[in-house]
Amino acid sequence: MIELNPRTLTFTLQRTPRRRVALVTFNDEVVIYGDGTRAPLTIKDWALVDDEHIWKQALGYSVPHCIAETYQHLTQRVKELRENGATALGPAALASVALASKYPGSKVILCTDGRANIGLGDMEQAQSSYSEAPYFYRKLALQAVEKGVIISVMSFKGTDCCLADIGRLADVTGGSVNIVSIGTMATEIQSISEDNVLATGVTATLYFPYEDENNHKLVREVGNVTKELEITFQFASEIKHSSRNTLPFQLQLSFKTRDQQKVTRIITEQRPVTTSSQILLGRLNMAVLAVHCAQLCAGLTMEGHVTEAQRQLAAQQDLLHHIRYYQHCQTGSSEETTSSLTSEHGRFPSKPLNLQSLSDEAAEVVYQMKRARSIKSNYTAPVQKKTLVRKKVMEAV
Repeated sequence: MIELNPRTLTFTLQRTPRRRVALVTFNDEVVIYGDGTRAPLTIKDWALVDDEHIWKQALGYSVPHCIAETYQHLTQRVKELRENGATALGPAALASVALASKYPGSKVILCTDGRANIGLGDMEQAQSSYSEAPYFYRKLALQAVEKGVIISVMSFKGTDCCLADIGRLADVTGGSVNIVSIGTMATEIQSISEDNVLATGVTATLYFPYEDENNHKLVREVGNVTKELEITFQFASEIKHSSRNTLPFQLQLSFKTRDQQKVTRIITEQRPVTTSSQILLGRLNMAVLAVHCAQLCAGLTMEGHVTEAQRQLAAQQDLLHHIRYYQHCQTGSSEETTSSLTSEHGRFPSKPLNLQSLSDEAAEVVYQMKRARSIKSNYTAPVQKKTLVRKKVMEAV
């Protein structure tokens, strides 16, 4: 594991001194330091392939103190870290989730400079057993969602970590996937560690009460939700409703608050409809369309449906041309994202995508597209740099 920058701990101490911070390191063994005040717990040898043992050991390791009380201990532990040995990434991720599961809404930041090659989730075993690794990470992701834990994944430039597989931990739990350098690592961790969790166990149900079918609805199991999350729905309505000026929609949100209180929120609105394409194009929200297209196409790509992703990108490109003709408006960052993507849609292959062949750089961009948003966060990478990366990714894909 690459040596961490103590500046991250200083940032957390200054911004959120009452938060608990725990340290887990991994090479050919996993070491749980917790808040740095106790003797570390080491998991090695046969234990690296025993998921029940790892979960039990990590769950029993308490982290009673906040960083205001443990800053000096953690800083010293970080300074003593050295890079060596193999990469027991899977067991370390499992132990971290178990450690964080006692506090719903917690975050795990998984930093690695190489692919997992020992213990659970090993990606360098014989080809016949490699299929077990993706299953392990999918199972762990669902386990984290159930416990209200968000996982973010960080790798380093110039390394090969199989982000297409381990990135699912972030994709499913609501975290982020980033490739960083030593110089940008601290800033990225600060951005990820912001206390922005709103709810866990979120289910969004969109009802269409005007449809003839009973219980006509769309259900989305969202899981963990942060302030920046945006979700879009796509649907079609029967032509017989075209004579109406408005249509009713109802959104039901079921979730748990940070203190684990169960809540249901219901939002009902009448939304205008039209049969005039010119009126429609003049009032469309381009930011929402851009977010939807990015999320939809990224999801299709990760599922291997690249032909459908290509078709969706082409349709989006045509629509944006029409909108710009009727709407002489300025585009935002998300629209720049969609523009750069649509300009490259012809580079998609015409056959299903093998995720194991997806480079880390391509996987990073696709996962970021899946969590595209129209509202900028406090920390935003330079747009020009990201646009160049997207073009390179589309060429690689």
